[in-house]
Amino acid sequence: MNKELIDAAYKALTDYMGLQKDETLLIVTDETRREIANTLLVTGQQLCKEAFLIEMKSREINGEEPPIQIAELMKAVDVVVCPTAKSLTHTKARRDAAERGVRIGTMPGIKTETMVRCLNADSGKIIELTKFFADKLRKTSQVRVVTDKGTDIVMPIKDRKVLESTGVLREKGSWGNLPSGEVYLAPWEDKSYGKIVIDGSMAGIGILSEPIHIEVINGYAEKIEGGKQARILIEMLDKAGREARAIAEFGIGTNYKAELCGEILEDEKVFGTIHIAFGNNLSMGGKISVGSHLDGLIKEPDVYFDEELVMRKGKIKE
Repeated sequence: MNKELIDAAYKALTDYMGLQKDETLLIVTDETRREIANTLLVTGQQLCKEAFLIEMKSREINGEEPPIQIAELMKAVDVVVCPTAKSLTHTKARRDAAERGVRIGTMPGIKTETMVRCLNADSGKIIELTKFFADKLRKTSQVRVVTDKGTDIVMPIKDRKVLESTGVLREKGSWGNLPSGEVYLAPWEDKSYGKIVIDGSMAGIGILSEPIHIEVINGYAEKIEGGKQARILIEMLDKAGREARAIAEFGIGTNYKAELCGEILEDEKVFGTIHIAFGNNLSMGGKISVGSHLDGLIKEPDVYFDEELVMRKGKIKE
């Protein structure tokens, strides 16, 4: 087995998930992530009472539910880790398990190099950056994002719950991405307006060869333009239904080790970027219920919290 991957798996299960000797671990995976899943299994077997691995067919889109049998198993253990092609973060299966007190680390699109790189970041530094933005967001009524490429989007957020995701998931019922590093929230439904130019990567697509231009009216992506990748995005959204076009999330990456690689798990954590997601946001206190959650990454943004410029071209404004 890959020594660096073993070390990363050990750190994931101990430092981040807090796996204990008397606990049970379930690894949920698919045919695309067998090496990572097997490494987590072997490592987990040495750390806890029982470790199990179950494989399903890879899902078609982020937010699609796992089979009901797996959803039931997720509620019957202490810790669940999900190295999968598509995200299980915003699923009912994840929510139900967390309500039972299960600690859950989702790893959608995880790559070996992402595990090795991002899990070696200083968690203290990630926590500090995350807290910096979270504290400011809690005092903010609306967020505005502007870029040289044409983004100019306003998202009302007053009194919406601000979530800090650092990857440290040791408390009962805690959940999040692993590795992580972001602060995020659900903007108010039907209120966001403006233009988004996604120029980094798009969940379910990867790194973009050309920007995707999106016009947002009353909280929905009403017009999507661009090249072939824009058409792919339209197909994914239309397949899930109208609510898949709703603005679901605003987030800021806070993992200084993360790099743009085409997998949204790592991409949305890149420090100096923001991401805006469409679709399901029940997991973050929103009201949109749909079997899809797709994040789009925006590089070098100017970010305003109300009138305060907190980030200029992806750098913290001093």
